[in-house]
Amino acid sequence: MRKLLTSKWFIVVMAVLLILTAIILGMLPGSPLGKVLKPVGAIASPVQKSIKNIGNNVADFWAAINDGVAIREENAQLREEIAQLEYELTQNEEASIRYEELQDAFHIRDTFSNYEIYGASVLSREADEWFSSIRIGLGNVDGIYLASGDSYAVVDVRMNLIGRVIDINEADSEILPLLHEGFVVSAKVNAVNGAGMIVRGDASLKLEGLCLVTDIDENTVLVPGTEIVTSGDGGLFPQGIPIGVIESVDDSNPLIITATLRPYADVAGLNDVFVMVPFSVIEEQQANIDAGLPPVATSSSDEEEE
Repeated sequence: MRKLLTSKWFIVVMAVLLILTAIILGMLPGSPLGKVLKPVGAIASPVQKSIKNIGNNVADFWAAINDGVAIREENAQLREEIAQLEYELTQNEEASIRYEELQDAFHIRDTFSNYEIYGASVLSREADEWFSSIRIGLGNVDGIYLASGDSYAVVDVRMNLIGRVIDINEADSEILPLLHEGFVVSAKVNAVNGAGMIVRGDASLKLEGLCLVTDIDENTVLVPGTEIVTSGDGGLFPQGIPIGVIESVDDSNPLIITATLRPYADVAGLNDVFVMVPFSVIEEQQANIDAGLPPVATSSSDEEEE
C-alpha cells in the first residue's frame, strides 16, 4: 500500500483529479474556490472551456438522437395517414364512378316503360367469363321469380345486351351470356322495318368474342358496322336492345348467308347489371301471392328463345 501511495503515477493521477475537481467546483456560481483559483484562471480557463464544450457536445448528441427517433416515428405515422387517405380517395373515386353509372341507368326505365328494372351487382364469373354463366346478387328475396319457359333480358348500364336470366334462387341469379353457344335471340337491323335475323352463340367463334348471325334474308344488305338490335319477336326480349355490330358477312352461298357480330357488352368489366322484368309478369306473380299460391310454378328455365 505504501508503495502504491509513493508511486509517481498515482501521485500524478491524484494531482490531475484534484485540479480537475477544483476547476469544476470553481465553475459553479458563488463557489469560494473561484476566488482561490482566480490567479490561475488563465491556466484553468481553457480546461474549463474544454470540459464545458464536451458537456455541451454530449447533451447535443443525445438531443439529436432523441429528435431523430421522434422524427422517424412522426414520419411513420404520416406515411400511414397518407396511405389511408389515398385508400379512401380511391374508394371514393370508385364509388363516384359507380354512382354516375347507376344514375345513367335510369334512362333504361324511361326507354322501356313497360318493364321493371332490377339492378344487381356481379358476384362471380366462370373462368372463361364470356362463355359460361355469370352469377348476380338478385333473387327471390328481392321479389323476382322465374317461371318455367320464361327468361328475362339482362343489360349493362348503357342498355347493351348482356344475356338472359336462366335461373333464380333465393338470394342470387344465373345469367347466360350472349356468347354462350346455348344463347339465341331474335334480332334485326337497327332501322325502321329493319331486316330480321337470329343472333346466337357459336363454339367456333366465342374465343374471338364474336356471335354468329343466321337466318338472314337473301335480299338483306349487311356490311361491317351495321348495328343489330333485338327485334322483340318471341316475347322474351323487348324490341330495341342494342346487341352489337356486324363484323363480317359470308354471302358465298346466296341461299345460306351468315355473318359474325361483335357484341357491345364488355362482360369482363361488368360491376353492375340490370334485369328487365315485364310489369305483366310481376302483376301475375303478385296475384298468385295474394291468392295464397306460389308466385310461379318453378323457379328455373333451361329453354331457349326461338
